[in-house]
Amino acid sequence: MTGPGSTVPRQFAFTTRAYMAVDDATGEPIGLDDVDIRVGWLLDLVTAAGGELVSRLWQPATFDVLAAGRDRQDRRLPAQGHVAAARLGWNPHYPGGVYVPSRVSRVVTAQVMATLRTMAYRDTAITALSARFDPATGTVAPPTEPRDFVSAGFARGVRRQLIAHSRRETSAQAGRLRITDLQGPPQTSAMARLSVADRQLAQIAAADGGLVLTVKLPTSPTPAGRAQWRRVRLTATIPAHLHGRAVTDWHLPTLILDRKGLLWRCAATEVVPAGDPKTAIVAVGVDWSPSALGAAALAADSAEGLLSDYRGWTYDDRGLGIKLARLQAEGQLLHRKAARLTRLAATAPPEARAELEAKIAVLDEHREAVGVKRGKINRELAFHFGRQVTDYAADAQAQLIAVEDLTTLETRGHGRVNNNRAAQSARRRAVAALAHTAAGVGITVVSVPARGSSALCPGCDGPLARPGGYHDAWCSHCRVGGNRDHVAGVNLAKRALLGRNKVTRRRGQLPAIRVAEHAPVRQCRDKHGPTPRRPRHRRVRRSLPTVTPRLGVTPKQYVPASQASVWDTVKPTPPHGDAGSRDTCLSQAPAIPVADSMRSM
Repeated sequence: MTGPGSTVPRQFAFTTRAYMAVDDATGEPIGLDDVDIRVGWLLDLVTAAGGELVSRLWQPATFDVLAAGRDRQDRRLPAQGHVAAARLGWNPHYPGGVYVPSRVSRVVTAQVMATLRTMAYRDTAITALSARFDPATGTVAPPTEPRDFVSAGFARGVRRQLIAHSRRETSAQAGRLRITDLQGPPQTSAMARLSVADRQLAQIAAADGGLVLTVKLPTSPTPAGRAQWRRVRLTATIPAHLHGRAVTDWHLPTLILDRKGLLWRCAATEVVPAGDPKTAIVAVGVDWSPSALGAAALAADSAEGLLSDYRGWTYDDRGLGIKLARLQAEGQLLHRKAARLTRLAATAPPEARAELEAKIAVLDEHREAVGVKRGKINRELAFHFGRQVTDYAADAQAQLIAVEDLTTLETRGHGRVNNNRAAQSARRRAVAALAHTAAGVGITVVSVPARGSSALCPGCDGPLARPGGYHDAWCSHCRVGGNRDHVAGVNLAKRALLGRNKVTRRRGQLPAIRVAEHAPVRQCRDKHGPTPRRPRHRRVRRSLPTVTPRLGVTPKQYVPASQASVWDTVKPTPPHGDAGSRDTCLSQAPAIPVADSMRSM
């Protein structure tokens, strides 16, 4: 039931680290370095067993079973990965003399089944695409049945694999191929998902403002019995941004090791306000922009129809986009260097090959460091974008936020560099951050069709003109226009309001509106949207150095440099007859109330 004041549970993820560890049986403290070593032994066992199981199951019969979803008795496979693997008899193998608890085997099979089920979808798509692939021309014929349709980006990737396979296998003819023909088994990540286990392996509880995790860890790299698996009690702090939130349940984390040691990837369940798209009367449309991460605009449903002021808001990434572009170019340069040295090392003498391999290792390390830095910046950019858009929607009292469907959105026509830069932007992560942040205030994020949002007029649904270039839009019939991204935001908000009664929900995906309907959006002269917050970066000289005037010397006159800020247009009126000399300190007091009045306009 949804209504005013109703709440719903939702899950979210966070990370934390342990600051204290003790032996659960004796209570003796354990060093965190020792804990990292023992967790490393656990991850080695899980990774080795998972890799062996994936290699053993990497055959077409495995994907046939997963695609059918039935076991040998024609029963439907359960959703739990470890239960489905046990029913099919897919059990991991360990080296001789090594004892591993059955709950650890659950972790192994659950992770392997998640990987294989993802690859089963790819196997089905490759089978359908390879049947329509022509090795002579390197093209894939269009699908004839709806079930064979895949996204254009996915089809391009598979097409590249098919072309590479046809070049390797010169005698290969056109026909159906499987995923096992095009690629080898995937690598398994070094992690342990404790959420699939029960209390015999791990349990977690919140106490005294922290999280206490009790988990069984091996005491040797090759444990021979139960005695070499002992419980360790780890204590970690709850992140500060979770204090005061209505968390109802803490879930078992996923354990990984990074450069700083043991990291917990945790999940929790909290209570948030329930949002009902059917009752929405104000919507915010978010358009992905090639020049900025996104722009937003408002549309409202009233008794007179759909209204909008066509005044949008553009996100300011604070220079992070330029930094990401630089890191992307640096990573691509490192990749090209490593690839060239790899080609040279293939035919080089042994002495030169060893030197080249050392250089390749350094380049790979630098490229990995660049990727880690890009990931951190993308996360910061995504959550900052989510918070800014959520504040914009909350100030406008909106109930819906409409984003473009990323599965149908492709960047084309902006050149190779810009297309690649836009394709690697953090849009998907920004959508996830926006959905998480908006749900905290009861606003629902839905995806709407992206086609035509920047090219069609929200009023008459006719093509827009570009009198001022790419970023400009104008409709001569409706006499409305402005920034291209802002007009697109109005279109997206309109589609969300018109399709709010036809929202489809799929597990693990955003609520979606599949059909783009049209209704005229009239321009409203009244300003109902919020004024975007602007950071006040004023460089103000707080004090002037005291200089003792020299006798008989006339002080040098100077004009102070202009302030590098948007508030430079607000200049105080100097005293009568004063030209801004060193002896007179210009007062900045009148700039503050004037700027505040500008902000409130």
